[in-house]
Amino acid sequence: MSNIMEVKGKRVIVTGAAFGIGKAMTESFLESEAEVVIVDINEEALKQTAGDLNVEYITADVSSEDAIKEIISTSNSFMGGIDIFCSNAGVAGAGGLLSTTEEDWLNIWGVNVMSHIYAAKHTLPQMLKQESGYFVNTASAAGLLTQIGAAGYSVTKAAAVSFAEWLKITYGNKGIGVSCLCPQGVRTSMVEDAPGIVSALVGIDGIMEPADVASDVIKAIEKDQFLIAPHEQVLDYIKMKAQDYDRWIGGMQSLQTQLLDNFPEANEMFK
Repeated sequence: MSNIMEVKGKRVIVTGAAFGIGKAMTESFLESEAEVVIVDINEEALKQTAGDLNVEYITADVSSEDAIKEIISTSNSFMGGIDIFCSNAGVAGAGGLLSTTEEDWLNIWGVNVMSHIYAAKHTLPQMLKQESGYFVNTASAAGLLTQIGAAGYSVTKAAAVSFAEWLKITYGNKGIGVSCLCPQGVRTSMVEDAPGIVSALVGIDGIMEPADVASDVIKAIEKDQFLIAPHEQVLDYIKMKAQDYDRWIGGMQSLQTQLLDNFPEANEMFK
């Protein structure tokens, strides 16, 4: 069943919208004549973005189920309904197994996975009632291919991809569209503030501008396209991985060795 949705006139929530991809998504939705409510935990930056773009905003921690409920309730009050939920908020998690604390795991799991689950859980009932709705869940190419040196990020982004797949399989024939956004390097504060080895890794196939990624999101919604891979190389890597899993893992091990040779200070972080 196709769930192609014209963006014009739709009511949209975008989380993680104060900066980067989320802000660019908001701009693209507004250019397409949609109505948007933006959400972020950074209140100062969120207010600035909301003022610049003339949209309503909600300051919230999306890892909290109660906060997601409040986002949905308030957005319904602002817009009279919800057609598209872009669950875009995410946090980085550079660090290996031994350097990632329990607190780190809980935080990254809450934002990168549970926020998607809570958004779907509490928005689906009204979307099913109106027999129409769309979720855009931001994951990462790391969710498809793993990110060297980032245990928490890799695991949670893989879980985000898996949940988006499940959501599409389960509700795609009931009027609900789902897209999963899986970019590599994008020019955001998350990438620019990352350690040198991480920036080198995510920039291997080039750094994209947030506006270009946002444009791909709009196109995907209007085609009911599940996987959004702004970096086309990701699709080739997926094929290589599927064709010879062991060879692919060997290649990733070689890449890790090369990176650590160039950035020896990262050895402790990668453990």
